[in-house]
Amino acid sequence: MAATDRIRLTVSGESDVDQEELGELTAQLRRRLLELEVDDVRTVRRDGDVPEGAKPGELIAVGALAVSLAPAVLRPVVRLVETWIQNRPVRTVKIETDGRVLELGHASPEQQQRLVDAFLEGIPTTPGDPSARGGGEPPVTQE
Repeated sequence: MAATDRIRLTVSGESDVDQEELGELTAQLRRRLLELEVDDVRTVRRDGDVPEGAKPGELIAVGALAVSLAPAVLRPVVRLVETWIQNRPVRTVKIETDGRVLELGHASPEQQQRLVDAFLEGIPTTPGDPSARGGGEPPVTQE
């Protein structure tokens, strides 16, 4: 792995969540991620064809974030997302890095833990990282 990796997070809202609310949820997640030791968190530009005459705001893919981070910070980021998704009108958060994909949703705690553990297998940890084996995140507050 490189000294700095890039991951992509894609937030999908429940069926009753509109684009504006999804944008606010994504902004909340972005603020929480910036509290970690990540290098940068940016909104992702829309892929593919952009309609002619589109406004600058329409070039942003609502619900998508690009996170630049050291490999050792991936584990705390995944744990934060795992906790953040609870009690929010979010269907899933997809985490993509190095060809690997983890989709967090409203699975049972046991299922979710198995998915996260499998995804994080082989990911380096920082010395003394309390999130290396679950539950070490600071509490996530409702924004």
